[in-house]
Amino acid sequence: MLAPVQTPALQTNASPLWARVQNLGLRTVAVMGMTKNTGKTVSLNHLLAQAQSAHVAVGLTSIGRDGEERDQVFSIPKPPVMVTPGCLVATARDTLLRAKVRTRLLGGTGIESPMGEIVLVKALDAGEMEVAGASRSHDQHRVIALLRQCGAEIVFLDGALGRSHHASPAIADGVVLATGAAIGGGVQDVLRKTRDRLAILGIAAAEAALAAQVQPAFDCAGVGVWDRAGAPVFLEPIATLNAAPVLLGLGATDVGTVAVSGAVARRLWQALVELLQRHPGLTLVVGDGTKLFIDAIDLATFERQGGHVRAMRAIRMAGITLNPFSPFGGSFDAHEFLAQAQLALPDYTVSDVQLTAA
Repeated sequence: MLAPVQTPALQTNASPLWARVQNLGLRTVAVMGMTKNTGKTVSLNHLLAQAQSAHVAVGLTSIGRDGEERDQVFSIPKPPVMVTPGCLVATARDTLLRAKVRTRLLGGTGIESPMGEIVLVKALDAGEMEVAGASRSHDQHRVIALLRQCGAEIVFLDGALGRSHHASPAIADGVVLATGAAIGGGVQDVLRKTRDRLAILGIAAAEAALAAQVQPAFDCAGVGVWDRAGAPVFLEPIATLNAAPVLLGLGATDVGTVAVSGAVARRLWQALVELLQRHPGLTLVVGDGTKLFIDAIDLATFERQGGHVRAMRAIRMAGITLNPFSPFGGSFDAHEFLAQAQLALPDYTVSDVQLTAA
């Protein structure tokens, strides 16, 4: 039986990022990085500490592995995940052998991983923990539900390199994006690349009527096509990997809207571009911005040519965090980087959590 944890909520001395998270009323927040070494773990630790100060009961899990002593890609030292007393953690059983805090086992999940079953524990001390959670979306839903059952008022999802599906609104209702000097280039290069990523993640939600029209494609986990009058032309539960030839084979059929429930990668995108040339004003609807595996210039060109891209669920960006340091050289002045980022990204809560803590 999973033991519930009760903690009263109290707001105290909130940082701009934490204040934004609370003001939005977020219950599940994904923390993702633009690339390795952009400060994702530091941002996560900041949120954990802020929640502790505000007496908010926290749940924590990861879609990959985080908190290990050395980066698994570049083999350089990395900051550990710092849990706080009372933090509820869903992690693989083997990681508990390396935890530098005492924990109390709350229960299992029945979800297996290469590092053992994902179990739920309560941290009894403040300190370092390695976290390795469930990697599949449906397993993440179960883990989040169990953490809430144990008393978590907010759940933080820690991401992994090359994975962004945990940032989907189907899983998280808010996202924190970590960016920084490790991306490479100068300050303006980093900010341009960050804006490009935000352009993809931030595609607007489909209007209610359009969302209702295309819902069947998402219900069957497939692809749907409608003419300009809204009448269905094609609706099948096919994998998006097989969708390009199907769309191109529609011939002279009038096409107004295409809905794709899965990922849109390069081959499918090229087919959609060709379809737009045949059918000006084409609207594409995807699940959310995490499903688009294209560049920002592709999206901008598509829209400049008269196409429209909408999401069934828009991603809510809780904040952008900055890391001016790069382990590969080319670090920035922290204050200048923050000032330039706030000017370049005026619609977002932009912060350097290290400066906030100073």
